Amino acid sequence: MLRELVAASHLMSMEQLPGAAARYAADVGLHDVVIYISDLQQTVLRLLTGKGVDAGGDPGDESPELKIEGTIAGRAFQTMTPVVGHSFDDGTCQYWLPILDGSERIGVIRATIRKDDPRARDDAEYLAGMAALIIISKGPYSDSLSRLVRTRDMTVSAEMQWRLLPPLSFANDQVVISAALEPAYKLGGDTFDYALAGDTVHFGVFDAMGHDTRSGLTSSLAIAAFRNCRLQRAGLVEAGQGIEEVLAEQDGSGRFVTAVMAELDLRSGIMSWISHGHPAPVVIRKGRWVTVLDCPPGTPLGTGLGVPPELCTEQLEPGDRVLFYTDGIVEARDPDKREFGLQRFVDFVIRHEADGLPAPETLRRLIHRILDHHGGRLDDDATVLLVEWHGWPGQGDLPAAGRS
Repeated sequence: MLRELVAASHLMSMEQLPGAAARYAADVGLHDVVIYISDLQQTVLRLLTGKGVDAGGDPGDESPELKIEGTIAGRAFQTMTPVVGHSFDDGTCQYWLPILDGSERIGVIRATIRKDDPRARDDAEYLAGMAALIIISKGPYSDSLSRLVRTRDMTVSAEMQWRLLPPLSFANDQVVISAALEPAYKLGGDTFDYALAGDTVHFGVFDAMGHDTRSGLTSSLAIAAFRNCRLQRAGLVEAGQGIEEVLAEQDGSGRFVTAVMAELDLRSGIMSWISHGHPAPVVIRKGRWVTVLDCPPGTPLGTGLGVPPELCTEQLEPGDRVLFYTDGIVEARDPDKREFGLQRFVDFVIRHEADGLPAPETLRRLIHRILDHHGGRLDDDATVLLVEWHGWPGQGDLPAAGRS
């Protein structure tokens, strides 16, 4: 099954994936295979029909859309684990599995298998993994997929931001990184970035002034400059200076960007960071709020005021979660003008961490809770980036946490 799918995938379009997956899966006893893809806001799962996605192909007997909340398919997506669905009198059942690119949730796949056949379950998991790889490889040049994951029209600014973003989630055995942004279809100046280089992970959260297309251009310049500086091995302070120079040279509108940029040494757990007029990160340790990482900030990038930030460090402990966010997260107001607030934000993450939810699911629920708090519409962009350090494999006890 996998051999045939790999061989076919080289000349396969996104529309051809559902048919190919069903055809080759049937050869190993997996029947009625269907693929559902999550929308951008992770509210619904939408059927990949294979019959002209962008033309709204006929879904046949399958539901074209399933809610993530309150469905078996949604449970597999939320928990990132397989779920047994409807059982039939002939001894078969529907088996739902998450489609995962590492820790990035793409959607779910369903196959009908024999309930008493463990090998069929294994084969279904292999199929889900292969489907993820094919979707990721075909996605960048598939307008069909881009249309499928959208439930409404998107602004030009949001279009730029989504095209530049790294995956919303990444995980290996040392670190988990997960992020969420709203309003998904009207993003203005909020964005984030991360990347790994050897034993170091680099990340940053940026918030450009305003909420229009020019804001998107400003934050896009900041991200491009940040990446360019990293690849030239610049330190954090130098990267801030590089962004400042690019904004001054390319954007004469007077727009500025606030930012927190950081580096985490995966071996030692030492995190270094700087702030350019941005909200301070928060550390959650052992299920409780430990500290706000205050650090003397520099001036926002693009202002030309030239006040440099201080470079600060924090010794993390295995299991620590660090929250980076933009002001739209805590300043979202309900109809009575009450802010969502930092305390409610951190308490929400702690409470759902105690429930054992994966980090991507915690942030999905957080963003939906903030939207509910604000009556479904945000006046400002809201972005959160969660970094969880697991420690280095085989590492002994770390020194007590301290900041310098």
